[in-house]
Amino acid sequence: MCTNLWRWPVNRTGFDSSSLTPACEPDVAPRSAGQPLWLLAELTYKCPLQCPYCSNPLDFSASGQELSTEQWVKVLREAREMGAAQLGFSGGEPLSRPDLNELIQEARQLGYYSNLITSGIGLNDQKLEQFRASGLDHIQVSFQASDEEVNNMLAGSAKAFKQKLKMARAVKANGYPMVLNFVTHRHNIDRIDRIIELCIELGADYVELATCQYYGWALENREQLMPSRAQLERAERITNEYRARLEAAGNPMKLIFVTPDYYEERPKGCMNGWGQIFLTVTPDGTALPCHSARQLPVQFPNVKDRSLEDIWYRSFGFNKYRGNDWMKEPCRSCDEKDKDFGGCRCQAYMLTGDAANADPVCSKSQHHGKILQARAEAEAPRDTPMTFRNERNSRVFCRSE
Repeated sequence: MCTNLWRWPVNRTGFDSSSLTPACEPDVAPRSAGQPLWLLAELTYKCPLQCPYCSNPLDFSASGQELSTEQWVKVLREAREMGAAQLGFSGGEPLSRPDLNELIQEARQLGYYSNLITSGIGLNDQKLEQFRASGLDHIQVSFQASDEEVNNMLAGSAKAFKQKLKMARAVKANGYPMVLNFVTHRHNIDRIDRIIELCIELGADYVELATCQYYGWALENREQLMPSRAQLERAERITNEYRARLEAAGNPMKLIFVTPDYYEERPKGCMNGWGQIFLTVTPDGTALPCHSARQLPVQFPNVKDRSLEDIWYRSFGFNKYRGNDWMKEPCRSCDEKDKDFGGCRCQAYMLTGDAANADPVCSKSQHHGKILQARAEAEAPRDTPMTFRNERNSRVFCRSE
């Protein structure tokens, strides 16, 4: 039987599952914490697509019952009372929730700046008009590629690309800023020029060219997705050339190029610090300091049982990696620890089996060799099938635990 803890296969890190922490964590004295300014509401894990780099947990099919409309409204109200100002409706595919418009209305009444993060599948002109009238501020549409064949192969849908194009244009026509997201990887990064040209054709205002980050299903498929250094450098050079062209032409479109952690020598300041700004609530009500934290050997609290304020300030999970008392060397004595907070706890756990270790991305980490090995593997990729994100494959991961 699959548990609610999101765990990685043993061969990723070599950790012993017998060392996992107890199911019930005692609360601890609150540590210094900011306000949860950004709330990510993962409304559902249901999704019509099967992207092989999805950040949802591998065992999402065993997730508990989704929060009801009333329970989500309670979450939105409690987070707003605590100072949350920006709200992201995410998933899975949030359009799968029939109460999405009701939640958008509630968000507007509470004063949130609300953002719908969607594949565009399930969106139509009627819903766009409805969401606009209800107060939705922002829509981000994701693409898998600029090429219809590659896009549909990765999405697992023969109709996905045409629907995305139609809805991207409709989003613009309804007065929203057009925000497009392309997850780039080995299979599409060599067409970065065509991706940008497509964004220009669509009249995009903001484009996130987000090179794949290796969490969730992306880690499972890292060998098939990770680009070589030469591919990455070429893509960044072409992006910079387009930035210059756009500026010269007076085109205000913004291109945001996100480099994968694996090609850095210092880790990112993940989530601006553990439990400081970001708050995620999963479909079954589990509250997390980031959307990937469920994989850690920590039992996080549920909004069905406790108030968000109690969870944020007093729960074991949210205090676990606040501050720097938890740090081991080399982080403890590092003069950059207040800037990068030791890096990503989830990445440390995924690659080393201990979330208190330095993020292996850091060249000071004793485990940095794992990153160097991944880079080397990307230079000679294996021609092996990808594991797509779907219910069937998710159930396999549940049984493997």
